[in-house]
Amino acid sequence: MSNASCATVKKWLAHHLPRDVSAAVDRLARTDDAQHIAVMPDVHLSAEVCIGCVLATTHLIYPNAVGGDIGCGIATVALDAPAEVLADERRAAGLLRALSSTVPANRHATADDPSHSWPADNSHRLSEPRLQSIARRDGAVQFGTLGRGNHFLEFQADEDDKLWLMVHSGSRAIGQATRDWHIARAIRSSTGLLYLDAESDDGKAYLSDMQWAREYAEGNRRAMVQAAADVARDVLGAQMIEASYFSCDHNHVRRERHFGDELWVHRKGAMSARAGEAGLLPGSMGTESYHVKGRGCEDSLCSSAHGAGRLMSRDEARRALKPREVEHQLRGVWFDHRLLSALREEAPRAYKDIRAVARAQRDLTRIVRRMRPVLCYKGGS
Repeated sequence: MSNASCATVKKWLAHHLPRDVSAAVDRLARTDDAQHIAVMPDVHLSAEVCIGCVLATTHLIYPNAVGGDIGCGIATVALDAPAEVLADERRAAGLLRALSSTVPANRHATADDPSHSWPADNSHRLSEPRLQSIARRDGAVQFGTLGRGNHFLEFQADEDDKLWLMVHSGSRAIGQATRDWHIARAIRSSTGLLYLDAESDDGKAYLSDMQWAREYAEGNRRAMVQAAADVARDVLGAQMIEASYFSCDHNHVRRERHFGDELWVHRKGAMSARAGEAGLLPGSMGTESYHVKGRGCEDSLCSSAHGAGRLMSRDEARRALKPREVEHQLRGVWFDHRLLSALREEAPRAYKDIRAVARAQRDLTRIVRRMRPVLCYKGGS
């Protein structure tokens, strides 16, 4: 199968595209059944398909245009306390200690605790016994865990200095396993990218398993929000305002109507931004984040950036940044100083300026609330 012509490509850029990113976007535009591509201002290089790209096809599904952390996204909720409750260093340290045991980075010690268990009978919905086994094993002990890298749990203050909680995480091991299982059964396109036909048995199985992983990821975020809110109640005396909770994910594929056609819209590091749709645009560690509303821009396939986007690779950040510089960049934000060396990869300078990203997509979203970080909890690298 081959494309008669390239897909239309629309770009919203905060910085000039590096040559390797431009080449990856060009390759995606030439791949089989690519109809439309939208490049977000947080775009950066990733395996096969760049993070910050949106791809629309008529019938082919590209698992690598979704990525391995299926359903990864952001959740937030307000607390009934002012940000000043975290002005005290001892209280902040107590909160960090409690979070480290309540919201582990990797896995819970046991899957028996109902506060973080994922219903075992859900695993039967997955298409293969191998995936069902991973869901019952790793899926159980990883449910309610943060993950590492750029995943975070942050206490933030809005413009009225009211306290909020924000969590960034996804589907953990089961998302990666789902992508890898189906990639092994995919067909190689004319550009080398691997696809499944949405109408084939393999394509239908991927779509079903992908949806399962999205639901797991959303449940994972909710579990962590609840666990962190319980910690905030115990340490800060702050209650969660449940009605304020909302969440969005930025790694998925779904059927949508655009330009008069029914299309499969793949988002890898891009969130849906339909007119009036609530979204969350986090900055890098130590920088501001935004609550946004979508403007429904059709040229962007009603999508927007999912965050600041990497400016340096992890290796580059480790080489370029010293722990003391990271500490300076995070001045005014509580965090675990024992992780300083590991956090070089996640320092603000390793990412694009979130303000520039927001400016570059003014016709995609509007900012409705600005958030500043107060305390950031991460699992290291």
